[in-house]
Amino acid sequence: MSDSIRYFSTNGKAVKVSFSEALLKGLAPDKGLYIPDHIPSLSTDQLNSMIGKEYPFIANTIASHLLSDEIDKDSIQRIVTDAYDYPVPLEQVYDRKYILRLDQGPTASFKDFAARMMGRLMQHFLQKENRTMLILTATSGDTGSAIANAFYGLDNIKVVILFPENEVTDRQRKQMTTLRKNITILSLNGKFDDCQALVKQAFTDPDLDTLKLSSANSINIGRLLPQSFYYFYAWSQLARNAEEPVIFSVPSGNFGNMMGALLAKKMGLPIGKLVISTNENDEVPVYWKTGQYKTIVPSRNCISSAMNVGHPSNMARVVSLYGGVMDEKGTITTEPDVEALHRDIFTVSITDAETEQTIRDVYRNHRVLLEPHGAAGWGGLQYYFKQNPRDSAPGKLAISLETAHPAKFPQEIRSLLGIEPELPASMKDLEKLDESFDRIHNDYKDFKQYLLSRYL
Repeated sequence: MSDSIRYFSTNGKAVKVSFSEALLKGLAPDKGLYIPDHIPSLSTDQLNSMIGKEYPFIANTIASHLLSDEIDKDSIQRIVTDAYDYPVPLEQVYDRKYILRLDQGPTASFKDFAARMMGRLMQHFLQKENRTMLILTATSGDTGSAIANAFYGLDNIKVVILFPENEVTDRQRKQMTTLRKNITILSLNGKFDDCQALVKQAFTDPDLDTLKLSSANSINIGRLLPQSFYYFYAWSQLARNAEEPVIFSVPSGNFGNMMGALLAKKMGLPIGKLVISTNENDEVPVYWKTGQYKTIVPSRNCISSAMNVGHPSNMARVVSLYGGVMDEKGTITTEPDVEALHRDIFTVSITDAETEQTIRDVYRNHRVLLEPHGAAGWGGLQYYFKQNPRDSAPGKLAISLETAHPAKFPQEIRSLLGIEPELPASMKDLEKLDESFDRIHNDYKDFKQYLLSRYL
């Protein structure tokens, strides 16, 4: 690469840093999120080289493209080979309309893809610098279990994960709380946004500087770069040539997943349209329609629980990528290029009733089993097709993301379809394991004291 990529804060008041600095800091000192100052495009030859290749090859190609000025070639190859040792199926629904099943990793969630890569990247840099770190992460469902499993047993890293007590499933919780060693789990009687607020406040508290805090949420740029890989992979398995456009539908909560798609598009992946499907937390679709962005406090509790986010942190990155400025509270001080946003991205809110009907319809008509998040994505794609019938033609390539295994939502599947979703291997022994987690109040002083008493 000719120019080294530097990472700036979406709030614009922090100095640019290297990838390793952005990765290990997590949140910028001015409370903004790090984003690349430029995104170099892949060449046509590089895109052609991906057609039909295995996942580690594609991950290595893109990681080398972005990180080769900070990590040597052999280390990148070792990291991606270790991180991606499980299948990534593409399931045909009809014509050239597919489901990308991101549910075959160690915790049966798409979060495995980013967490495993990020954990190994962090360990690489920390070992190099001979230092340790404390990771703070808030989760609305699958992030926590993916981070806990990805970082479990890493020598240089300790992890604290906060989750909203009443908004994760039993299986999602047990994937976090049955681990020990360097993993600590905290339950909060509140919403995901409350957990996120405590974590963000801790990052900017000078009293906690000695703890060497960082984040593994999608506020961390180290989560986003690996999330671009599977868009290239899905396209590479189905595209007829390097120029064929693809439509992706992405169920979205904190918008890290869709930011991975936007980074892929900026790198040259021919995404014709990005369909963003939220649940009833519709602040972003409303912004698309009205031009007014208003956070939802408290967030609405929907069956697609990982998407119960009233203010997606990554909206600041989306706005920045299109030339605007949004602060951490959701205030837009410089408007983005709205015309470009609407050209690239279609947004829609899917109700719980529509989510449930989509699960029924897709299973009965196509024998494809979706869970609530994947159903929101597929439902959003159908909305897009109704408004853009040309793109629904049989020859048009479209891929909707399934972000968690249906077995994580057995009550919904049993209620809607009358069947028991088969457990993946990674979840079969969960019921036999003992849980361990602490409960804290929704109060920053209590959270701060917990951290200081345990980790100082």
